[in-house]
Formats: sequence, C-alpha cells, structure tokens
Amino acid sequence: MAAQPEGTPIWADAMFSDLEGAKSFYSAVLGWTFGEATSEYGNYTQAYADGKAVAAVVPPMPGQEGSSQWCLYLASPDAAATAEKIKQNGGTVLMEPMQVGDFGSMCLARDPSGVAFGVWQPGTHEGFEKTGEPGSFAWAEVFTREPEKSDAFFPAVFPYGTQRMEDEHIDYRIFNLGADRPVLGRMKMSEEEFPQEARPCVQVFWAVPNCDEAVSAAQELNGRLVFGPMDSPFGRFAALVDPQGAGFAVIDMSTTSGAVPKMV
Repeated sequence: MAAQPEGTPIWADAMFSDLEGAKSFYSAVLGWTFGEATSEYGNYTQAYADGKAVAAVVPPMPGQEGSSQWCLYLASPDAAATAEKIKQNGGTVLMEPMQVGDFGSMCLARDPSGVAFGVWQPGTHEGFEKTGEPGSFAWAEVFTREPEKSDAFFPAVFPYGTQRMEDEHIDYRIFNLGADRPVLGRMKMSEEEFPQEARPCVQVFWAVPNCDEAVSAAQELNGRLVFGPMDSPFGRFAALVDPQGAGFAVIDMSTTSGAVPKMV
C-alpha cells in the first residue's frame, strides 16, 4: 500500500473495560470480526471488515479506566517532528512519541481547544486496509467549542488547506489535502445542540449499508441514539454512543439527498 500523505486519517482504536462486550456490539452494528489479541501489546485486538483491518480495540491500561472514546490517528512521516509542531502551536502532547515494535511510531495529543487525537508514523502497520466501504472508516469531524483555535492549529501542524461551508445556520469547515481531497471536517459545538457535558472530540463515521438498520442494532444492544438518522448530500447518517460511552457515527453513503453545500 502506498504511503498516505501527511495528515490523512490513517487508523482508529478505542479502549474498552469490557472488551468482549465491545466486540459483540460492533460485530452486530458494523459487521466486524476480530483477530487474536496481541498480549505483547496489551491485548490489542484488530477489527476486520471482509478480511481487511479497519480498527482496533484494547483493554485500558492501569489508571486509564473510565468512559471509552474512539481515537483517530493522523498520518505522519515523522511522529517526533509532528509532536514538536503540536507543542509549538499550542497543543499538548499527552503521550510522547513511542515505537510500537516494527508496526510504527505513535503519539497522542490534544489541540488547544481540548480535542484529543493520535499521530501514526507507519512501519509494517500501514493503517486502514480499506475505507469508504461498509464496515470501514468513512469520515471524521473535529467537534470543538472554540473553532478559532482548532482552525489555526490543525493547518499549522499538518499541510491542510481549509474551506468554510456557506451556511448561516452552522459553523463548519473542511480541512483538505490538496485542492480536491477533503480529509477532515470541523464543527462548532453550539450551546443549543450540544449539552455542556459534551466534550470536544473527533467523531469517527463508519460506513454501513443501511443507516436505520445499524441504529436499530445499536439500540437493541443498549447503544444510545444522539442524533438522526438524517438524510444529507453525503449520505444518511446518525450519531450514537455505545454502551461503554464511546461516541461514533454511522453513514450510508449510497443514500444521498439534496445538493452539496457550497464551500468558500
């Protein structure tokens, strides 16, 4: 697989206290199967869609127990250099760059508005083995209450261009790699739509063949519907929270409605 450009969403994982419960939930909602746990790396367990690696789940390390959250990793040719850029631009490095065997190097960070994310410098593990198909990564959005901080930070750390959605009702931007490759959205968390306890985060969208069926499967397993399902020019989508507190979204990209909004 060709190396992904710097700043490309390249991988996602989450810690779950009840690992078997998480595996059962995402198997039902996203159709995932799971590989063998890697005891050498804290029982890190990869998820697969049609035999292709799409994500991973792992038990929390001692002292990290609590509500689960998906972490999106952005590609870097040099994790140590990216960590320095994060610090120089007002971000916080939560976990300094570390080598993970021959798989690659990683660090964990937070932008100045409190949005946590990861950085992955690929080795033998090159990231998502497929995207944009059912069961795999489709899109991600930075949810922040301080958009001006995120808007300055991410293009300073990664080679992003930005565009603003021409819509008076929401404050939304796109981070692009090149002129025609959108890779990440940025949504302002309004007081009306996001309760005060909602934390800034990166919301990961997983592709599904049918949004409504995925929502029903999640609810049957004690997942909570937060928003939707809703039709859009990009697909029918919904936001959910799994039984262990990890937020995520599902989107059926084959079911679209309406005109694509203008970006300026």
